Amino acid sequence: MRVLGVDPGLTRCGIGVVEGVAGRPLTMVGVGAVRTAADAEIGDRLVAVERGIEEWLDAHRPELVAVERVFSQHNVRTVMGTAQASAVAMLCAARRGLPVALHTPSEVKAAVTGSGRADKAQVGAMVTRLLRLDAPPKPADAADALALAICHIWRAPAQNRLQRAVAAHHATKGRTT
Repeated sequence: MRVLGVDPGLTRCGIGVVEGVAGRPLTMVGVGAVRTAADAEIGDRLVAVERGIEEWLDAHRPELVAVERVFSQHNVRTVMGTAQASAVAMLCAARRGLPVALHTPSEVKAAVTGSGRADKAQVGAMVTRLLRLDAPPKPADAADALALAICHIWRAPAQNRLQRAVAAHHATKGRTT
């Protein structure tokens, strides 16, 4: 499975591509960040994020896009920009017919480090170790994007089993009523 992870942001949108399957060593295919100028108009920034994500989708042909689920923050301006960049990533994937998975920051941290309260340095260190890299990816948003992709690859088999079980339950329930 090849997953494009997106750590959404308007100034720095982390992007990482990981390939592999749960239970086997994973491979980093690419990592980077789409950057926009903080003083640019919001529309121009969103277009720049879209172009950057589209370039990554063209170059790496992922099967799925994993995006960090936006959660409430104290700074409304920050959360708005993050939500807008997240929507752009989801739109780019949907336009190509690619499935999108959303993962919360604590879910990603727990999957990669074992603790949902891990800090950025711990996430970067574990991503470096798990992908057998020489150094933590920079900026931290790029490491977070790789962590999102890793989280999805590891969690996808369990999520798929759960979805099949729920669907089977509903199908059985529908026949008896």
